[in-house]
This record gives sequence, C-alpha cells and structure tokens, in this order.
Amino acid sequence: MIQLNNVSVQFGSVIALHPTSLAFHQGQFTVLLGASGAGKSTLLRCLNLMCKPHVGSIDVEGLGRLEGRKILQTHRRQTGMIFQQHQLIDRHSALQNVLMGRFGYHSALRSMFPLSRQEQTIGLQSLERVGLLHKAQSRIDQLSGGQQQRVGIARALAQKPLLILADEPVASLDPATADKVLAQLHHICKEDGIAAVVSLHQVDLAKRYADRIVGLAHGRVVFDAEPDKLTHIQEAELYEQKNSNNERAAPFKSLNAQLVSA
Repeated sequence: MIQLNNVSVQFGSVIALHPTSLAFHQGQFTVLLGASGAGKSTLLRCLNLMCKPHVGSIDVEGLGRLEGRKILQTHRRQTGMIFQQHQLIDRHSALQNVLMGRFGYHSALRSMFPLSRQEQTIGLQSLERVGLLHKAQSRIDQLSGGQQQRVGIARALAQKPLLILADEPVASLDPATADKVLAQLHHICKEDGIAAVVSLHQVDLAKRYADRIVGLAHGRVVFDAEPDKLTHIQEAELYEQKNSNNERAAPFKSLNAQLVSA
C-alpha cells in the first residue's frame, strides 16, 4: 500500500533515520518498536510527510510518488493520525473534535460552517465504534485520558482512512487502559481492513497485537519479522543504553538479514 524507498531524514548534522526501504500493506497491523530516540516517530511521520525525507522517495498505491500538493492532500485525507497527547480541543465537545476529521474533504472556508447531516452521522457512528456515543456532547476536558484517546481514534475513523498512523498512542495511559485502547484500535483496523503503523515502546503490547514488528535502534531498522521471532535477549538489547557510534546495532542487522532471507 505504501512503500519507502531508501528514505533518510537528517536534522542538521544528526541523522534521525538512516536510508530505509520498507513496505506497509493493506490490513496489516505493524508496530514500530524501540527505545526513545530510536527513530520510530521520524519513520512514522515520513509516511504522511509530516517529517520530510532528506533523501529517498515514498510511493502510495493508487497515487504514485508522494510529491506535489494535490497528491499529498489526497494521501493525508485518507490517512488518519493518532497522537500521544491526543491533540484535541478541550473546550469543544467530543463530536466537534471528531468532525475535524472531515475537514480534509472541504476548503478552509467551508470548514468554518456547520457540516452536513451526513457528515454529522459519520461523526456519531465513529464515536459509537469506540464506545463513546453517550459522550458526544461532553467537553473533552470532562473526559478521562483513555476516553480522550478513543475520541482521537474516532476522529481518525471519521476520515474513512485507508491508513492509520499512531505515534505512541498509549504512552500516557495506565497499563489497563492502554491495553483496552490498543485492543479497540486493533479490532477496528482488522474489521475495516485498514493498514496501521503504530509506534510503541511496550514490548508486551507489541507482541500481543502486531502482525509485524519493525524494531529500530539509532535510526536504523534492525528487526523486521513476526512478533514470535523476537526473543527476550533481543528485546533486552533493543532497549539497552546505546552509544552514538551504532556499534550495538550490528547484531540486529545480522539477525534481520537472516529473517529476510528465511
């Protein structure tokens, strides 16, 4: 569905993502796993050009090369984004926040006016799917953290997306709530055949819900396989304190080569 071709991102003299080629497929629930600073968010945000690659290219099925304003607008319209800190407007209701997912279908001027009844229905249906229809008129600042994140999921669903990107969506939640929210997101993506790319640092959640784990360290992909291929030793190494010279990424590169060739 979406293909990264030798994509690299650099901020000044710092390489945040080394040349990377990956494909993400329709209906696949992929988890990007690694420690803070490993490059997960950078890679994920490249997928809708929130983070622009320094070199390389991105191809999207049905659109071609991801370049040019029109193609980018179309891609972002069909790509839902879920954030760690929710990115909701506290003084607005849950429904008002969800309906912002429809703004990509309208001009800036049209978005200043009430949306159609059909789109209001889409918003309500999206809230119903995350179990929050009864909170449609509640202000965001009256909701719990878990409920706010579910509103964020509903907002993404209102876009009718083909792809959902979730950047550490449960990092600010307690373990029980995190599991519930991620289970709901996983269920919806599977039910609708939506491709999902989710960055996490919780290994247990990654193993529970991912079809595929892409492990990162020092801005490099060092693991790419099914969850059951990730051993406890590899988990520990993935989260070790790492040196800037990337020497500890070598064992993973060797492992990844074996998995890809298997």
